[in-house]
Amino acid sequence: MDKKDIRLLKELLYHTSKEDTISRIKNVQNPIILHCFAAHYNWNSGLDIPNAILENNHCDLGTGLLMFHYADGYRLLVSPEEVLNSSLQEWKVFIFKLQNKIAKVDFKTQDISFTPELTKIQIFKLKKANPSISDMLINESPGISIAIPKI
Repeated sequence: MDKKDIRLLKELLYHTSKEDTISRIKNVQNPIILHCFAAHYNWNSGLDIPNAILENNHCDLGTGLLMFHYADGYRLLVSPEEVLNSSLQEWKVFIFKLQNKIAKVDFKTQDISFTPELTKIQIFKLKKANPSISDMLINESPGISIAIPKI
């Protein structure tokens, strides 16, 4: 990422209204910018912006996986019933939509790699509890690892 891209990220993250950020995210054509934005996003700020990233045709599989894990998708892997019974309706809809998109590999590209921050013990327990769990959700995804710039 060059200085211009980092300036854009800073502007979108810290100096733009939510509505303007969503509008601009929808038009971003660089998957790396979307990925870095998702990595820096404050997940306590709601899911409207992550939904805009997910709906952007340039959202890469690695970015989808990053968002799945940063949005606490691990909880879905551990206990789908708990998620189904969650009162957090917006989060529940988002996490299931994201999981389905990942399962279908419904992404234009798979160029950005993402490795979930799971320990070997967590991976073992997940596989033991659910032998059919997709490796894509628990292991490194295809693509090139992107260094997330400090902002």
